[in-house]
Amino acid sequence: MTSGEPKPGTEAIRRSGVVCAAREALSSVRDRDVVAVSGFNLANTPEYLILELHKMYKDTGRPRGLFLIADSLPAIPGRALDAVAKELYLGNDRDFVRGISIPFLGFSPWLQKLAEDNLVEAYSWPMGVAVYWFREVASGRPGVLSKIGIDTAIDPRKEGGKLNALAAKRNTCTVREFDVDGEEYLLYEAPKPNVSLIRGTTADRRSNITMEDEAIRGTVLNIAQATKAHPEPGKVIVQVRHVTRGNADPRAVEVPGPLIDYVVVSPNAYHWQVGSTVYDPAFGSSADSNAQVKQPRIDPIDQVIARRVLVELCKEAKTKGSPLIVNLGIGIPALVSRIANQEGVGDFIVTVLESGQWGGMALPGVDFGAAVGPFALSTMPDMFSNFEGGAIDAASLGFLQVGSNGDVNPSMLPDKLYGPGGFPVIAGGSPRIYFAGAFTAGGAKMSTKGGRLRIEKDGDVVKFVSKVYRNFFSGSQALKFGKDVLYVTERAVFELTPKGLELKEIAPGVDLERDVLSKMEFKPLMPRRLLEMDSALFRPEPLRVGRTLRIA
Repeated sequence: MTSGEPKPGTEAIRRSGVVCAAREALSSVRDRDVVAVSGFNLANTPEYLILELHKMYKDTGRPRGLFLIADSLPAIPGRALDAVAKELYLGNDRDFVRGISIPFLGFSPWLQKLAEDNLVEAYSWPMGVAVYWFREVASGRPGVLSKIGIDTAIDPRKEGGKLNALAAKRNTCTVREFDVDGEEYLLYEAPKPNVSLIRGTTADRRSNITMEDEAIRGTVLNIAQATKAHPEPGKVIVQVRHVTRGNADPRAVEVPGPLIDYVVVSPNAYHWQVGSTVYDPAFGSSADSNAQVKQPRIDPIDQVIARRVLVELCKEAKTKGSPLIVNLGIGIPALVSRIANQEGVGDFIVTVLESGQWGGMALPGVDFGAAVGPFALSTMPDMFSNFEGGAIDAASLGFLQVGSNGDVNPSMLPDKLYGPGGFPVIAGGSPRIYFAGAFTAGGAKMSTKGGRLRIEKDGDVVKFVSKVYRNFFSGSQALKFGKDVLYVTERAVFELTPKGLELKEIAPGVDLERDVLSKMEFKPLMPRRLLEMDSALFRPEPLRVGRTLRIA
């Protein structure tokens, strides 16, 4: 008997985290499996595994009828899951994927088409609920119990998180109303994953996974744990850039090796750090906070809105007497961190992103979710605990529509099935919310000069409407829990009151009736004294908002 052979009466024990080719690992995926996939745009997205799984299906006809469930959106236009969805849609293929549960479809036009045309059953829960769900299932609980979603489109008395008719018919993912000591809660339930596709940077000799080059930490540990939980522990497949023969620092291990079944090394072409960059050390390291990252020019009108939000945040920081913790959503709100750094108040306005970043400068567009020079990186479930529990001080979020009662629709129209994203949890938990966006949409042309706003051509689409198409923020719930809510645009600022929206300020250079009231489907409450927005917001010079702020 050689030393490498097992003793008689014993069997060789298979090591965890076998390093192998993608096809070998993915052969463990069975027909109709529930497959959990990590990823926030391209950050943490196992793009190589996603593409190879679809290639295996095209080559062999298996696996079929998969249900995909994600913590965010593992795609950007033309990449990862969006590339697969394009082939499925154009080929009218209903066999590979039977359904999806994804919090946000905004960066995947082809997933949207699959959902809109009822080719797959489609569900969309708030992102914070989705990331909690993995943690709860990993703990053996049936789902997530939360107040988030009450009196919104996610409420089961309305749509219950279902995006299309096929989802309403099959009911694979459910939201149920519960009463706990006279208080309303919602219970979110979905089928436990059989397989998970996750991503890290390096696998050591024990298949411990570290994430030193990743822009975010995401939900990878909880996804792996949920897959391994009883009953029916499943398979965990991880995509990495490197495999090392050494041992990782125990404190650096994000997913311990015993939770891993297969390790697949990805070509760099399918392991981009964010949507626009293969790798940049500034995305995830405070040591590189002074790195020069090219940023697009800020639109002057967007700058006005972001500046007005920053002014409000600085007021709150001064009142609090210590740095303010603020979440920023995608779009105009994300500009607030950039302008805060330009104004030198980054130490007073500590911005946090739903993807887990603390501090730094939030990146826009397909790179959203990453930041330049953050000082800390939390997992997504841990970050959303700060939001839902109100540990943050404020949030600034975008809007698509605002209703007369203060309801907000951030992302949904008949031809736009984007889903709620992180919006409901952030807006539902934050004690102060500053919604930020353009007053109208559809081809507006505006400029600023001499401290005034000039509207050369107004947008064709009214955004302040009698009733929003889908609400993901309830004005009545916000008032019930005593939240402070402002709606900030380039020409007007409104406040939520028990009687409805009250107009507080208008921009210098605009006409109240022509440029504001006639562009709304409802008449707001009018104050005794209507204020004018500070003309400094409309000038190119710095605001100098930090002059009255200092840290002891």
